[in-house]
Amino acid sequence: MAEESLQLYDTTLRDGSQQEGMVLTVDDKLAVARHLDALGVGFIEGGWPGAVPRDTEFFHRARTELTLDHALLAAFGATRRAGVPVSTDPQVRALLAAGTPVITLVGKSHTGHVQRALRTTLAENLAMIGSTVRHLVHAGRRVFLDAEHYFDGHRLNRDYALAVVRTAAEAGAEAVVLCDTNGGSLPDEVREIVADTIAMTGAPVGIHCHDDTGCAVANSLAAVDAGAVHVQGTAHGYGERCGNADLFTVIGNLVLKKDRPVIGPAQLAGLSAAGLAISELTGIPPRRTAPYVGPSAFTHKAGLHASALRVDPDLYQHTDPERVGNVMRTLVSDMGGRSSVELKARELGYEVTAGSEEVARAAARIKDLESDGYSFESADASFELLLREELAGTPDEPPFQVDSWHVSVARRKDGDVHTEATVRLRLDGVPLAASGSGNGPVNALDRALHQALDPYFPQLARLELVDYRVRVLTGETGSSAAARVLISYSDGERRWGTVGVDRNTVTASWRALLDAVHYVLLDDVRPGRGATPLATALAG
Repeated sequence: MAEESLQLYDTTLRDGSQQEGMVLTVDDKLAVARHLDALGVGFIEGGWPGAVPRDTEFFHRARTELTLDHALLAAFGATRRAGVPVSTDPQVRALLAAGTPVITLVGKSHTGHVQRALRTTLAENLAMIGSTVRHLVHAGRRVFLDAEHYFDGHRLNRDYALAVVRTAAEAGAEAVVLCDTNGGSLPDEVREIVADTIAMTGAPVGIHCHDDTGCAVANSLAAVDAGAVHVQGTAHGYGERCGNADLFTVIGNLVLKKDRPVIGPAQLAGLSAAGLAISELTGIPPRRTAPYVGPSAFTHKAGLHASALRVDPDLYQHTDPERVGNVMRTLVSDMGGRSSVELKARELGYEVTAGSEEVARAAARIKDLESDGYSFESADASFELLLREELAGTPDEPPFQVDSWHVSVARRKDGDVHTEATVRLRLDGVPLAASGSGNGPVNALDRALHQALDPYFPQLARLELVDYRVRVLTGETGSSAAARVLISYSDGERRWGTVGVDRNTVTASWRALLDAVHYVLLDDVRPGRGATPLATALAG
């Protein structure tokens, strides 16, 4: 069960959506809210009704389309305007019309902002906060006040900042959230100001941090240590400028490092999946090195690490990745040596003996290939093909042979560039030729291979090239330099990478393409997938 004394409040749909390049539709916002609810956060801030039309629509649709099992939906907005009765203020009325059980108000706690941005008096600002909170509480809403620019305001005029907190708390605010709006504070400052605020007001306080000093998560934890009972953040730390506190990291640290069970073990195990799902909805790729949920969070490369991990994974991991729904990965490279190869082989399902000759051969071959420009870190499929050859002691050839391939690129009179590829193969000794056209040599070769092989190997029909990267290698210049090509493929369920290297970029691409096709055809004989011979496909 979640710890009721420490509230988790997510503001991805409001503050997080201010990140550069992020545009969420109402459907996106509803879907993100469902993932956050499943994760177990206590509050989901949906947006600013009355000020943003898309947010108004979100709250309207949420009434009938959004069922939340754990979280309460919050609407965000401003206090009444200066000199306007709270009962007639259109913004306050829009907040009530949103129909949410929770309303979060933003109020100024920095004297400079009150006088220069709101253009009102310090006394009127306090009156705006108090009357709006009381009005909403009287209407049956749970109310939080975001004290904007609180830490800067506390440094400038401590007495006034404290007066804002007292005013909101006495009017009925459930918590006054101290906002490091400019993101310029450090953990020791946050801890000191939060402790001072609690001591001087006795009010329940929360924390809302931005990451402009790279300390948003640390500042949030410092505030909790000082007595904050409410923590705000966003998925993946989304937000304007440098972003907000990453709520995924905050959750991982609270549960695993601070022993604060803000979500349960089953929900914690869904942390990585929630992060991936939300990044897919936002269209912003997840940061690979993000703590806990990043694809590289539990990935190991160096040989010293790999040797220790073989003995005990805990020696180089601060926690079990399964607790947050992540996995340990081993990267195979010239830095890793035998231990990395052994760990990666077992990760792929192959039984290998520590210190075996096969592992030694594979490690030596990898070192040689990487000295020639290969890289297997993002090419698990090519690594597995190499590993199978060394374990078997013989080349692991695909069930077809390549006689030749040809690519032509021609500019037509109308200015269009036409690319066509032809492949000539042998399938069980029978010649086979096919052609394909595309938007470039690699695309054309890929289509030609599909044209030739899909009728005989139906599993290849789902194979789709989803990423293509080329890098010029060595210190040479000009077109004679070697190229490394990394290709990512997907079959709709899995994703894998292959690598090819050659002085000719198209040849390097062809090698990576062949590895991808060969890898798919290994499914019948890969460990744990049975042993149906590939000849079955040929016979069909």
